[in-house]
Amino acid sequence: MIIKCIAADDEPPALDIIEDYISQVPFLKLIKKFTDGIGALEYIVKNEADLIFLDIEMGGISGTQLLKSLTKKPNVIMTTAYRNYAAEAFDLNVTDYLLKPFSFERFLKAVEKAYGILKSEKNLPVTETRDYFFVKSNYKMVRINFDDILYIEGMSEYVVIKTKTGNIITLLSFKIIEQTLPESRFIRIHKSYMVSLEKIDSIEGQYVKIGNKELPIGNFYKEKFFAAISR
Repeated sequence: MIIKCIAADDEPPALDIIEDYISQVPFLKLIKKFTDGIGALEYIVKNEADLIFLDIEMGGISGTQLLKSLTKKPNVIMTTAYRNYAAEAFDLNVTDYLLKPFSFERFLKAVEKAYGILKSEKNLPVTETRDYFFVKSNYKMVRINFDDILYIEGMSEYVVIKTKTGNIITLLSFKIIEQTLPESRFIRIHKSYMVSLEKIDSIEGQYVKIGNKELPIGNFYKEKFFAAISR
């Protein structure tokens, strides 16, 4: 599932940060950005967007005024430097409230929440719309083809994507990676491992073997894993 986003913030540097963060999350797509609330409102009324990153204090119309004027409210993540609007924002059923300056990790938590809500609203599984995705690694965006992935290992603050040609390290959370990869081809087998079903060479006891690497199958994931390989 690809989430179509718009962003509205009257501070260009803040808007640039949001755009950069969005670009690092495979299931987010920025379709429009605005430096004022009026422009954002006019666009939302005429066009569909799944998620809005919305500043509160903007020229012309504030973020909360914008939301109050809409009959059909989209999913919204507020981005603001002010704490005092939080109660009003949550009364308007915003998905999350990010206080500037917010980290990429905090941004990820917010979009993970939005992903879950939108998936539930659409009542759709993750669909395979393409066979690749991009992640940020070593200050550049790297394309990763699904076919090239052997397995994924989660570390404390990052994940390592093991491919045919080498390792790709990214700060994306394990949950984001899970939500990006198609369930029909990849499965979590352990709190620290996710594997490509197509790349499994053998299974022995509580271990999956891919090439010369043995990966443990966690008890929590065991039933779902064996159900998947039996389909």
